[in-house]
Amino acid sequence: MDKKRELVRDVLAVTVVALYVLPIIWWILSAFTPSDALLDIGRMMRLDFTPTLDNFALTIFGAGGTIFSSGASLRDSVIVALLSTMIVLFAALPMAHALSVFRFRGQHALLRTVLLQRFLPPIAIIFPLVSAYHTVGLLDTRLGVALAHAALNLPFAVLMLKSFFDDVPPEVAEAAKLDGATHRQSFFRVILPLVKGGIAATAILCFIFSWTEFLLSLFLTQNLRLMPVQAGILVMNMWGLISALTTTALIPAFIFVMLVQKHLVRGLTMGLYK
Repeated sequence: MDKKRELVRDVLAVTVVALYVLPIIWWILSAFTPSDALLDIGRMMRLDFTPTLDNFALTIFGAGGTIFSSGASLRDSVIVALLSTMIVLFAALPMAHALSVFRFRGQHALLRTVLLQRFLPPIAIIFPLVSAYHTVGLLDTRLGVALAHAALNLPFAVLMLKSFFDDVPPEVAEAAKLDGATHRQSFFRVILPLVKGGIAATAILCFIFSWTEFLLSLFLTQNLRLMPVQAGILVMNMWGLISALTTTALIPAFIFVMLVQKHLVRGLTMGLYK
């Protein structure tokens, strides 16, 4: 009976994974398919075509002219995601450490407030944000988009980093202080190296969230360069170009996830999994 249950469980697991993975595989396959075979389902199912890199050359490397070129958009998206991630870590690390180490009145209420901010949908703040950005001149700038992404990811980063700081025994910091280290030296030289895996996982998730964020970029920019996927300028029958662009956009997230995959499950469950 147990073997039958395990078999049913495995079949269900494979089915669920296939439902998510097969469309991605088909999309990646389309990126390497020549235009004359792209709309021929029979040829694609039989793989009756010669793989080509023309779609990548046209949209990523600009061989197809300005209207198809997305190299600048991808470059700006990388800059925005990196800048946003650095801002988030700069603000979240001291806050998460303080919430983990110090005990004060209203701490749990503050944590609940931070958690509620994580559930705030971007559309709820987009109109006042656009008005504020227009006033201070941050519309259609890399810094403006990076700040918006950082504000959106900061609650998540604080909660995730706090779960890693909670695992550091208090005796570690106390031993460092007995050896003459200041609180700042103890934090940078002792505590941070112990949670470097958690910091890396947090940084990668924040990078991915910024890399894939579309709504804020749509409203905070007046052109399409700062959007994570510049599909809007492509005519809708150019599926090969769109597939090549989105396949390229998947590569950074895939690489980063593979690098710190053992920390991501815990991070995505906000520290519940250890």
